[in-house]
Amino acid sequence: MAHTHSTAPTSFLIVALLILTALIYLCGWIRVRRLGPETIAYWRASSFLAGLFLVGMAVASPIAVLDHELLTAHMVQHLLLMTLAPPFLLLGEPLFTLSYGLPQTRMKPIAVAVFRLARVRRVGKVLGQPVFCWIAATATLVAWHIPALFTVGMQSEVWHVVEHVSFFAAGLLFWWPVIRPWPIAEAWPRWSTILYLFLAAVPCDILSGFLVFCDRVVYTVYLATPPRFGISALEDQQRAAALMWTCVTLIYLVAAAVVAVRLLSVRSSEEQEFLQPETPATMRAGTGPQSVEAI
Repeated sequence: MAHTHSTAPTSFLIVALLILTALIYLCGWIRVRRLGPETIAYWRASSFLAGLFLVGMAVASPIAVLDHELLTAHMVQHLLLMTLAPPFLLLGEPLFTLSYGLPQTRMKPIAVAVFRLARVRRVGKVLGQPVFCWIAATATLVAWHIPALFTVGMQSEVWHVVEHVSFFAAGLLFWWPVIRPWPIAEAWPRWSTILYLFLAAVPCDILSGFLVFCDRVVYTVYLATPPRFGISALEDQQRAAALMWTCVTLIYLVAAAVVAVRLLSVRSSEEQEFLQPETPATMRAGTGPQSVEAI
């Protein structure tokens, strides 16, 4: 298979865009922190920058070169773009912070006006629906692993870029109902997120299980490349599938555990408030100035 990807110019452009995004975000984060130190915590900024770093690792590192020779490297790209980078980015409250990073005299009024449009809000409601996000992520995953479409993405630079963009966009959509950053509406109960993550793991498990136990090379484009690191094409396929199986299951399990812990902590605090005996307001206030100030 001829390698038609001009990786150097593309990698340079991607790195430049990532750096520009990081600068805009940091500028907005500094402005927001001036309004209130607790508005956007330090860990959110670190999370967003880590997400940008993971995107760069996926598309502008040696991994991007090896994806034409090893399915395992190609799978690492997919995991970074769809499973790892999006939750880190969304935890950084990107839309809120980036809007403050834009030039306040020109760009911000335009951005605010766009977000206030009724059509934009309707589109945002649709995109934030868990059912739509699940279907979009699952369809993207399954479609690009069809051998014919996979071959097209490997042999065409344009379609290769479209593949990466679709995986990244599907990852952002998938994690949006889980992270629930601004400006999502709380239309679905929080416990449904656990079911959402469980159902999302099923297509990945089926696909990876098929590739692991298949006795032939499904993506024949890798048969045309010489073995790397002493690994045959079939062994490479099995390792890539095992990597997806393990990583996706583990990441979704951790996310579901975090949601469950938060639900239990909220329920415990509500029960404590309910069981706490009522006391008159005068008794709660006390007589000393310290107790009054605390209230």
